[in-house]
Amino acid sequence: MLDKIQKILDEVAAWQPKDSKELEEIRIKYLSKKGSISALFNDFREVSNDQKKVVGMKLNQLKDTAQDRLNELKAALDTRQTAQEDLDFSRSAYPLPLGTRHPLSIVRNEIVRIFQNIGFTIAEGPEIEDDWHVFSSLNFAPEHPARDMQDTFFIEQHPDIILRTHTSSVQSRVMEKTQPPIRIICPGRVYRNEAISYRAHCFFHQVEALYVDKGVSYADLLQTLEYFSKEMFGSQTKIRLRPSYFPFTEPSAELDITCNICGGKGCAFCKNTGWVEILGCGMVDPNVLENCGIDSKVYSGFALGMGVERITNLKYQVKDLRMFSENDVRFLGEFQSAY
Repeated sequence: MLDKIQKILDEVAAWQPKDSKELEEIRIKYLSKKGSISALFNDFREVSNDQKKVVGMKLNQLKDTAQDRLNELKAALDTRQTAQEDLDFSRSAYPLPLGTRHPLSIVRNEIVRIFQNIGFTIAEGPEIEDDWHVFSSLNFAPEHPARDMQDTFFIEQHPDIILRTHTSSVQSRVMEKTQPPIRIICPGRVYRNEAISYRAHCFFHQVEALYVDKGVSYADLLQTLEYFSKEMFGSQTKIRLRPSYFPFTEPSAELDITCNICGGKGCAFCKNTGWVEILGCGMVDPNVLENCGIDSKVYSGFALGMGVERITNLKYQVKDLRMFSENDVRFLGEFQSAY
């Protein structure tokens, strides 16, 4: 009898129910009327008289130990269940700081907003393009240097399929499918085969604008450029145009603004000139209009394009372009915007 009592005591000490159901099964097995402890009490009358005192004390101790252990386990399970009911499983595991937009997204969205305010709509196109939309339709001669492997990523075994080098390909696609008036802005990522450094990267972002309609003149381009510059960099900003060359515009120009750091007085950032270049622009070449199925004798237009990284550098004085693509949260956390 004493051996049976000790065996059940060892079993009681090892009780580890996972839930209330298993605990109830243990109670029935050991402490119910037909349980193993109750069976020992039934067998007690067969114990010899000289052993009854010792065995009786052990039996009572076993029953009390089992009942106390059962109550202890029940309290622990009730506490665990209450704690689980109080949990909000929709919450994050730990407090997370609010994120911010990428600086390039902030600037791109601001550029888009400025042009949308004067009637431009967003147009997008594929990043993997064909030669016609990236070069030929835009008046690039077959021997133009931009077609060289040093500047363009070509798809292996498909010499006419390339990664677009500018978002002007979106303009040519829109002009092919849409008759004027056309007033679009084309944000997107572009690729060029350049060595990565603090001032250049193999991919970057552009925003280009196109306006084609009857009677569009250089004065319309000039007014648009002045409006954009003042909206982006402040009402005190002055602009100037310098003659330039682009295959798809004629005449072509580059736009400078007064340095937003020194206010045009001259500093290291603007190389003491007081001016910084922000974009290229010009009147759409008639050949481009004709290539895209638009009558150049009836319609005219202007186009402009800028690098988002360039504008971001001017707004935030970020000196290393590589920081935009390294995803350092310490750097990204410095930028906040409503856009």
